[in-house]
Amino acid sequence: MAKILRDLKKLKELVEDLKSQGKRIVFTNGCFDILHAGHVDYLEKAKSFGDILIVGMNSDDSIRRIKGEKRPIVPESYRARVLVGLRAVDYVFIFTDDTPYEVIKTVKPHVLVKGADWELEKIVGREFAERVERIPFKYDISTTRIIEKIKERYCRDL
Repeated sequence: MAKILRDLKKLKELVEDLKSQGKRIVFTNGCFDILHAGHVDYLEKAKSFGDILIVGMNSDDSIRRIKGEKRPIVPESYRARVLVGLRAVDYVFIFTDDTPYEVIKTVKPHVLVKGADWELEKIVGREFAERVERIPFKYDISTTRIIEKIKERYCRDL
């Protein structure tokens, strides 16, 4: 089966099969626009909570609605390809809604993971997971900061 999925029915079938094999399912989500060390560390920590890590990734349209017309920088097919190339990531599900609520409701993960910057009560879909883990960030970096640094260094004189 493909590691990059877009069909919720196929994702549900996959997860049911994995659970029937006794696999512990971990789910997290994000835009993952310009992948950086913080993302990699976060995903490795997320994977440590179970056997299978499914990453819900915002589609290009979803990111534009959330972050504005200039984002994403990297198209969804490229972002998904990079994510599935990481050792920690087992599957990527590209979702088109603004939040992964329906995906989490479908997956019903054993563990739902978000960054420690998210307050527990604001974590979408938490009611469908057995457990929620919030991971502190090890690296002081973000896609927005990377974009700002590029603009500062290369666009200042334009």
